[in-house]
Amino acid sequence: MLLVIGSISAQDFPSTKEMPCAMSNNNFLTGEKLTYTVYYNWGYLWIAAGEVTFEIKDAGSQYHYVCRGTTYKRYDSVFKVRDYFESKVDTTSLLPTHFKREVEEGNYIRFDSISFDQQGHLVKEYIGDTRETAKERSFTLDHCSHDLLSIIYALRNTDVDVLSPGDVLPMDVFFDKELFSLNLNYSDYIEKKKIRDLGNYSVSVFQPTLVTGNVFTEEAVMNIYISDDDNKIPLMIESPVTVGSVKAVLSSYEGLKYPLNPVE
Repeated sequence: MLLVIGSISAQDFPSTKEMPCAMSNNNFLTGEKLTYTVYYNWGYLWIAAGEVTFEIKDAGSQYHYVCRGTTYKRYDSVFKVRDYFESKVDTTSLLPTHFKREVEEGNYIRFDSISFDQQGHLVKEYIGDTRETAKERSFTLDHCSHDLLSIIYALRNTDVDVLSPGDVLPMDVFFDKELFSLNLNYSDYIEKKKIRDLGNYSVSVFQPTLVTGNVFTEEAVMNIYISDDDNKIPLMIESPVTVGSVKAVLSSYEGLKYPLNPVE
C-alpha cells in the first residue's frame, strides 16, 4: 500500500468511470490494527527490512486512520524510512476531512497537511519540506476526493462479488497540490493462495496503475492480494522494482470485524 502511495506522484491516469462520493462501512471496526513486514529481495535472498502498521481509532463522528512505516534500525544506514500518515474521515460517507503526512525516506522529506470541504469541493493544503517551511495553497475541485490513506479503507467497502476480471475501480486522490484520477484493476480470483506464516487463503487480486521512473520499470506489475471475506484486507502486496523486488506480508492483526479464516 505504501508502494502504491509512493508510485502515483509523477502523473495521473484518467479513470474510466466516476468514483462514488459516499460509501457505507460494512467491513471494519475501530480498534482494528494491521501489521505488515516488508521484505526486499535481491537475487535469492529475502530480507525483512521494515514494518508498516495501519490502525483505526475512534474520533466520535469520524474514523481516525493512522499509518506508520519504518525500516528496521539495522538498515537505517542503507535507506532510512520514517513515514507517518493520518486521516480523519466522516463515518457516514468515508470521505476525508483532514489528512497529514510526514515523510522521511533517505534524503527526501515532506510535510503535507490537507483540509477537505467535500460539499464545496474545496481543498486547503499546507505543504513543504517541513512544517516550518510549509506554505498554504487552495484548490477548487469538480468532484469529491480521497486522500492517500482514506482511499484504502473506502476501497475495502467495494463489492468485489459483482466484478469480473478486467473491471476497473476509479480512485480520485488529492495530494502534492494535485488531484490524481487513478485506476485499480480487478485481475483475478485465486481459491487457494499461500501467505507466508499465515496459511492458505482465498483472495481477490488487484493491480493498480503504476508510474514508471525511479521505483517501477515499464514492465512492473504490482499484485495486491485481498482476503475473500467480509474484512477485505490486503494479505500480501508484491511487486518488482527497478532493482530487485519487494513484498509486504500481513504479519499480525487484531480487532477485525469478521474472522480471518484460512482454507485447507
